[in-house]
Amino acid sequence: MITAEKEQTVLEVFRQAMAKREHVVAGSPLFAQFHQYSQEALQITMELNNKYHTPHEVRALFSRLTGRETDSSFGLFPPFYTDCGKNITVGKNVFINVCCRFQDQGGITIGDDVLIGHNTTIATLNHDINPYTRGNLTPAAVTIGSRVWIGSDCTILPGVTIGEGAIIGAGSVVTKSIPANSIAVGNPARVIKQIVPAK
Repeated sequence: MITAEKEQTVLEVFRQAMAKREHVVAGSPLFAQFHQYSQEALQITMELNNKYHTPHEVRALFSRLTGRETDSSFGLFPPFYTDCGKNITVGKNVFINVCCRFQDQGGITIGDDVLIGHNTTIATLNHDINPYTRGNLTPAAVTIGSRVWIGSDCTILPGVTIGEGAIIGAGSVVTKSIPANSIAVGNPARVIKQIVPAK
């Protein structure tokens, strides 16, 4: 029987491997671990999405999904979808609106006071460009700084960092990193304005 401590060690090794951004070969032990976490995520998200849960219950399910304790200020409106869950890190006072999809194997880090609009997709994996090894995957983490607001129907691609205080306009496709305190819109998203923060 695998102990909780052993499971946590295996999970940390997985997260460290993803942080290296090295190719994951289809059929490899690491690739198989992807599928194991996917099955766990499917089970938990089915429970999350298919009946009413109190905010406390939602946080508990999200903690199970991520393998990390979720702060009491966290808010999520289901349904929520992910094909891993174990490489999501969320700060305090974060709100995720309905129908968001996180592909988090490569790592998704969300800072404090972040608002994520409905139908947002965050991807952290790319397939190999060679058609004969297309099943291989390359992870690249996404980082969302504190106080970021992501509008509805946005797509954030692998390797992107969104700086603190930025706004991503609804419907945008973020292909490159966005500086702090800026407004970016479009496909691909481009900075159109700087924000002057005022407390």
